[in-house]
Amino acid sequence: MKARLKFNKYGSMKFIGHLDIMRYFQKAFRRAGIDIAYSQGFNPHQLTSFASPLGVGLTSDGEYMDMQLNSDITEEEFLSKINETMAEGISVISFKPLKDDCIKSMAAVAAADYMVSLKDGYDVIDNFAEKFNLFIGQSEIVITKKTKKSEVEMDIKPLIFHYGLDDKEFAARTNGSYDISFADAYSNDNVVFLQLSSGSVANLKPELVMEAFYNFIGAEMKPFAFQIHRLEMYANDVTKEEAEQGVRNLVPLENFEVR
Repeated sequence: MKARLKFNKYGSMKFIGHLDIMRYFQKAFRRAGIDIAYSQGFNPHQLTSFASPLGVGLTSDGEYMDMQLNSDITEEEFLSKINETMAEGISVISFKPLKDDCIKSMAAVAAADYMVSLKDGYDVIDNFAEKFNLFIGQSEIVITKKTKKSEVEMDIKPLIFHYGLDDKEFAARTNGSYDISFADAYSNDNVVFLQLSSGSVANLKPELVMEAFYNFIGAEMKPFAFQIHRLEMYANDVTKEEAEQGVRNLVPLENFEVR
């Protein structure tokens, strides 16, 4: 049985890196008695894969892991077993059986939603909404991206699919539904919601968008000034021909390739 689970990550768990999260789930599956499948050979490992690693310091309501099990299990039973073993800061939200020939989530990711909010103690930008609207309204947003060997200029405007300055506005543009339970993010007006291209083909981090915005207004963005919260990840559910034409039909990974 192939399945996809969705989990969140918050609180102090945001300081735990991706490799440790992988080990955390491996131990959690064993503690919960989940009949997970293992690879063959001299060094067997659990057959799991994550959609997209989350950076250290980021929180999320939309993380995904694909897994293979030796036996069937219902969503209710799985959630009950696994969440009993979870430490505070991580909980599994959903568990969906997948088609046998499904595309793995790590290969399917095409976009992600983020909430970016200024942390307390950092300088607030006056007229933030007006300035951000002007920033996004540019015909192109060119940044200098540094690689190991050189610096390359690139236009990130096509990689910004949608934006909003409050959760209701953003949800209306993306057809999303968000329960923004971390109300402290609204303690100031320097909050923006972004839907960005994600995945192995074209990946845009929200940090780069904010750096470009600060350059646009002629201000210095201090390191770690913003808290980034990933809201959701999407697959582009279109044909190969439609994808080549730039057609987008974004579907939450929670609903993509499920039975």
